[in-house]
Amino acid sequence: MNKSTFAATNRIITDISDYIFVDDTDLSIGKADAIFLPGGSHPEQPEYAAELYKKGLAWWLIPSGGISIKRDSWPGVRSKADIYDKLYESDCEFFTDVLIKNGVPKDAIIGEDQSRHTHDNAFFSKKVADMAGLEINTAIIVCKAFHARRCLMLYQMAFPSVELKVFPVHCYNITKENWYTTEIGINRILGELTRCGNQFVPDIKSYLLN
Repeated sequence: MNKSTFAATNRIITDISDYIFVDDTDLSIGKADAIFLPGGSHPEQPEYAAELYKKGLAWWLIPSGGISIKRDSWPGVRSKADIYDKLYESDCEFFTDVLIKNGVPKDAIIGEDQSRHTHDNAFFSKKVADMAGLEINTAIIVCKAFHARRCLMLYQMAFPSVELKVFPVHCYNITKENWYTTEIGINRILGELTRCGNQFVPDIKSYLLN
């Protein structure tokens, strides 16, 4: 590879990395009204959210997720199955159990268990927040690191007046620093890049024109 090609490739990697891997953890933040938890099967997400809650960074936690549209049943716990060993039926049920086992009181958790993809996570969380009468002006999204941009885009559409910060969690050993070194990482990140375009055409038009 010649120098000009290497430089161009590095710029491409840097631009994609900066776009996909949103990370606001270094920004100063007061107490948020809520922590949003788009669904998943890694306990690291709700464990981190519980840690933030116990540090006094939020009033409410809103875990979201039923069963992925790609599956017929819940896939099972991805890690620490010896600790989180129930027969969970949804992302929300799993996340709620992890939160409670990590010291979050049940009455601080408002979950929804019907969503089947990230768009639903955001907009169904809006529904349950409204039904509970929550006034949300600031919120934290705790999500997988490579999922950060898409989560931010969708939650911002569902909560257009809310100031959102992303606090990512690394899962599947895919990080901003290493994603381009493995085929799995490349496929995952370029897939996210694609979905951040083609999944948003109707929503972006509505968001920008209204």
